[in-house]
Amino acid sequence: MAQRSRAPLALGALAAGGIGYYLYSAGGSPRVAEKKAEADAYRASSKIQDHIPSNRSNTAESAEQQGARLGREVGNKLDSAMNTINHDLSKAKRETEAYAKQTKAETMKKIDDFDRTVEEKAAKSKSYLSGWFGSK
Repeated sequence: MAQRSRAPLALGALAAGGIGYYLYSAGGSPRVAEKKAEADAYRASSKIQDHIPSNRSNTAESAEQQGARLGREVGNKLDSAMNTINHDLSKAKRETEAYAKQTKAETMKKIDDFDRTVEEKAAKSKSYLSGWFGSK
């Protein structure tokens, strides 16, 4: 049996963690998270570019382009993640509402059955006691 690489799973978990981090730090706002991710990507790119000897004007432009590209990629991934999260939340909400409706219907049926049983027992008791005391 061939062993599968765990790299895709690790990269996926890392990406999900990164997206989660930016969403959490942005208070759940995808746009703010996108801007923070762009800023961090630009900052990281600048630090890397500072350590690479080359023409500085080209490097700054290249870093800016790379930062913008990375920002767009992160933004697209965030949008996709938010769409997935919204879809999953709406599905969970529908399922929860259906379950609550079913549970309410079952509870109301049991209450009705209990009421019917109590009324039947009360009617029997009344007729039994009426017979004892000779009511007409």
